[in-house]
Amino acid sequence: MAGAAAASIRERQTVALKRMLNFNVPHVKNSTGEPVWKVLIYDRFGQDIISPLLSVKELRDMGITLHLLLHSDRDPIPDVPAVYFVMPTEENIDRICQVFDQYLNFITLEDDMFVLCNQNKELVSYRAINRPDITDTEMETVMDTIVDSLFCFFVTLGAVPIIRCSRGTAAEMVAVKLDKKLRENLRDARNSLFTGDTLGAGQFSFQRPLLVLIDRNIDLATPLHHTWTYQALVHDVLDFHLNRVNLEESSGMENSPAGARPKRKNKKSYDLTPVDKFWQKHKGSPFPEVAESVQQELESYRAQEDEVKRLKSIMGLEGEDEGAISMLSDNTAKLTSAVSSLPELLEKKRLIDLHTNVATAVLEHIKARKLDVYFEYEEKIMSKTTLDKSLLDIISDPDAGTPEDKMRLFLIYYISAQQAPSEADLEQYKKALTDAGCNLNPLQYIKQWKAFAKMASAPTSYGNTTTKPMGLLSRVMNTGSQFVMEGVKNLVLKQQNLPVTRILDNLMEMKSNPETDDYRYFDPKMLRGNDSSVPRNKNPFQEAIVFVVGGGNYIEYQNLVDYIKGKQGKHILYGCSELFNATQFIKQLSQLGQK
Repeated sequence: MAGAAAASIRERQTVALKRMLNFNVPHVKNSTGEPVWKVLIYDRFGQDIISPLLSVKELRDMGITLHLLLHSDRDPIPDVPAVYFVMPTEENIDRICQVFDQYLNFITLEDDMFVLCNQNKELVSYRAINRPDITDTEMETVMDTIVDSLFCFFVTLGAVPIIRCSRGTAAEMVAVKLDKKLRENLRDARNSLFTGDTLGAGQFSFQRPLLVLIDRNIDLATPLHHTWTYQALVHDVLDFHLNRVNLEESSGMENSPAGARPKRKNKKSYDLTPVDKFWQKHKGSPFPEVAESVQQELESYRAQEDEVKRLKSIMGLEGEDEGAISMLSDNTAKLTSAVSSLPELLEKKRLIDLHTNVATAVLEHIKARKLDVYFEYEEKIMSKTTLDKSLLDIISDPDAGTPEDKMRLFLIYYISAQQAPSEADLEQYKKALTDAGCNLNPLQYIKQWKAFAKMASAPTSYGNTTTKPMGLLSRVMNTGSQFVMEGVKNLVLKQQNLPVTRILDNLMEMKSNPETDDYRYFDPKMLRGNDSSVPRNKNPFQEAIVFVVGGGNYIEYQNLVDYIKGKQGKHILYGCSELFNATQFIKQLSQLGQK
């Protein structure tokens, strides 16, 4: 594919990191010489950027024998070169004398997804931007932080975008500042980061990418929505952070003598990365499909278990640690075949175990909180479908979900309602929510937000299709299955474009639509900035970056991924100032709603 996103942003950022770790010389994979052995020193920001992209093994292949935090106590290592990857703060610079600038201040989580920061993310959070008492100076600082990271992103991408944004929002402030920063960099031809060989030929693409800057306030319902796809569910109900999920395994009281203290829970961490084929294939799938696929993988592995035992016995490894396998010499044909196929089978088993554990943990939440019921009901609210059960019934049902689940459901109803409920009805809902143990602060904020945004008359539309419950998967229901899905609805998703996807579609395809017709247009390559909403370019775009100012989520990301699947040769990247799940978002709304 021609174009600025020819390599994914993950690949580009990885190349830039490897170049930096190679002392700013392009890293050549097949060079036979030994790498230069060196030490890597980073701060927490640097650590967050590197960890989703390079494993310890890859760092070792790059010659990094040791990686340490900048402010940790460490002994001096004489005569060894060191790479420092830190934020240029006064505190950090005091710790080192000299810094070589790298434009890498963003975190790539997927080939087509990035976030701005993880450390100090509250500085650019939804709450920070929407605080009623924020001063102009504080707002400038928030916007500058976002713009600096977006600038780094485009330097890494090697492309100058055409920028579109809505008027009168934080997204517009970002657009104005980013346009100015890109323009100034392009004007200084000798020091411009977008000329010459920044990162290969991507930046000479025939067509430039479109950057659509969207304000979180255009859609507050989606981040609160219960979800049904694997990756979004893992983020919603488990501790999932920078592509790593942390699980607590309950070890129960079994086999412990009466009166003994319960055993400590084991903590397990799993990395969910592109190397994991199962994750890549199923992270966007509806959960029942994932459960069925894990089960099928398990059955196919069981059929090969005897083969694993046979291979282990050929290799004299029955009781041995699996790590010893790679150390064996391949002195016979039999052994050679065992050496090559056993690690592959064991890796398959490792992934099956990983996803069995993760999916089981998700399923426990679905069942305990009736998340399938919430998901289906919210889909109906958002698509204006007739509701089969009253909202009060769900809020008042002690067995349906946590107080937070009930609050999320009610807020979605309140945000999506064509007409706000009458005061009398609202009081009744409030009483039911309070009785259910809910904190009403988030509602307080949403009420103010809705009045301020005059949203009551024109709420965001979420399409008019909905999910379709199907018969339960009989395959998953068989008694030998790891996943007893009894009582869980097998909901099949129907594609409908969320507001962010719809806005992108209008702008990328150059469609005329009242929702986006007066979006501002910036072209940093034009000599004079023109304040216009009239695009000079009339052709549809092939590549676009959607960036949500105020925070994003995996539901929106997945919706864009599904949308672009049907568009031959087109590519989208999704970015956001921070990635939050509903719990984290509700907390911010609650803080904003405090009296």
